[in-house]
Amino acid sequence: MNGLTRQSTLDFRAPAGSHRRLKSIHGRDGVDLEAAQRAVVDLLTALGKDPVSEHLADTPRRVAHAYAEMLTPRDFDLTTFPNEEGYGELVLVRGIPVQSLCEHHLLPFQGVAHVGYLPGERILGLSKLARVVELFARDLQVQERLTKQVADWLLEHLAPRGVGVVVEAEHLCMSLRGVRAAGSRTVTSAMLGVLRDDARTRQEFFALTGFHP
Repeated sequence: MNGLTRQSTLDFRAPAGSHRRLKSIHGRDGVDLEAAQRAVVDLLTALGKDPVSEHLADTPRRVAHAYAEMLTPRDFDLTTFPNEEGYGELVLVRGIPVQSLCEHHLLPFQGVAHVGYLPGERILGLSKLARVVELFARDLQVQERLTKQVADWLLEHLAPRGVGVVVEAEHLCMSLRGVRAAGSRTVTSAMLGVLRDDARTRQEFFALTGFHP
């Protein structure tokens, strides 16, 4: 297999401030903001705080909207194009921002994802790789499942010859509580198709992401 061309490796930085609807696209109902606010009032009370104090009076609304934003991915259209040139090398997008919520503690974990694929008959609009990561990250998650979901989704919807996903993230449920291992990062990977079966292609992918299994 030939080396990867420079043009097929990109660093992604998502634009800030994009509007997000509160409707879920994970097959469930959207966030009930009023119910979420009531739940935050109950939580503050259970924690021994006064939810109607000057400093906490607006906290339930803020928390409800914050969780709604973190749990609601943006809609997107899957934009693919015919692979008319017969491009057969890796397409890799590095450094896709990942923000998600640990389903065990409702605390954030964040880091980056590196997503690549070997094209088949069609190629994918590059920004859509980041959209797919967001689709599954904006949910209550564990990192292992998130990594596999991104890889499986791309395999199903794009039909590439292979898919590789590496996620590196710091979990606040680990750095702020329990062992309090601040700065530690968890790395997960999912390899499908040729990237799983062909050692040379897999090592090329890992080398380009900087991941050393």
